[in-house]
Amino acid sequence: MPAPVTTSHPAAVAVEDRMFRALLWLRLIVLANVLALNWYRRDNFVHETAGVLVVAGLAVWTVLVLWAYSDRRRRVPIILVADLGVAVAGILVSPEIKGDGLSATIPGFWVMGVVLAWGAHWRWLGGLIAAAVVSLADLYIRVPDISQTNYANVFLLMLGGPIVGYLCGSLQQMAAERDEAERAVAAAQERARLARAVHDGVLQVLALVQRRGGEIGGETAELGRLAGEQETALRALIREQEAIRAPGDATSDLAVALNRLSTRRTPQVSVALPGPAVRLPERAAMELVDAVGACLDNVAVHVGEEASAWVLLEDLGDRVVVTVRDEGPGIPEGRLDEAAADGRLGVAESIRGRLRDLGGTAELTTGSFGTEWEFTVPR
Repeated sequence: MPAPVTTSHPAAVAVEDRMFRALLWLRLIVLANVLALNWYRRDNFVHETAGVLVVAGLAVWTVLVLWAYSDRRRRVPIILVADLGVAVAGILVSPEIKGDGLSATIPGFWVMGVVLAWGAHWRWLGGLIAAAVVSLADLYIRVPDISQTNYANVFLLMLGGPIVGYLCGSLQQMAAERDEAERAVAAAQERARLARAVHDGVLQVLALVQRRGGEIGGETAELGRLAGEQETALRALIREQEAIRAPGDATSDLAVALNRLSTRRTPQVSVALPGPAVRLPERAAMELVDAVGACLDNVAVHVGEEASAWVLLEDLGDRVVVTVRDEGPGIPEGRLDEAAADGRLGVAESIRGRLRDLGGTAELTTGSFGTEWEFTVPR
């Protein structure tokens, strides 16, 4: 699971900005509702002048806070805390202004804008805290006369604040993942373009120098050999760059991993690979490479550091086959059983054990012609 994005991530900032632009219109609508309802019910005010001042204060604060929320640099914690404080104050003064017959607070639905602002900025936890504070204030002024309607309003606030906050966080996460995926695709396309340019130019020139150097001989042959080494290294680099994993991908390109073995000098390793990527689960690819490495180590120890070895990778669709071969004297009959009996489990565990754990097989063919291992792993 990818890690949650921080609120400073560009994608998270963009999502939050859009949420607050949407809240701007919501807060203007609930402000209009406050003005209209309190004018219509002005006869409920015991202290009419105080009621007018509170409603005017809510209107002025709404304009001020919308200006503050419109720019992220002004969207600082103190503004959100003050916004919540204004909402709570509006609720707490309502009984004093409306008297004992209070049925609705002066702010009314206006408080929902504050709760949603906390959810948009501080995600689900912020929405939950703001909803809890507003709900407690509303319940406090109504004790002990709490009705089913009061409970319904509190329930909706406690439900809506965290949900909006959670949705905001989810949108931020998705936006960040989308941006990462787009950057990965763009980078992969650029790498592919550069790889094609290198393949059409530099690699062909190096191959030509290698071939002509061998034909001319002398000092030029050494130049050709060096060109061949650089061609091999450059091809390996291109394959690695083309095999960059997609975000969340849990597989590896076995061809790239095995191609690194061509840089080994003990023994001299030649690696033959198919053109397309050969993707396997990371663990399977790692175990196969380690098994091949164990075979090559055995070649260096028992045949010689200057010996040659060959690695062949075949992708057969439902299975992957890796062959490792050398031209040494072979393994004498009974040597492996004797080694296992003596507690030397290099072949038994480093090679056969790895393939067995992967659900595959490791077949050994040996004789005076050399030694050949064939590893088969089902897909």
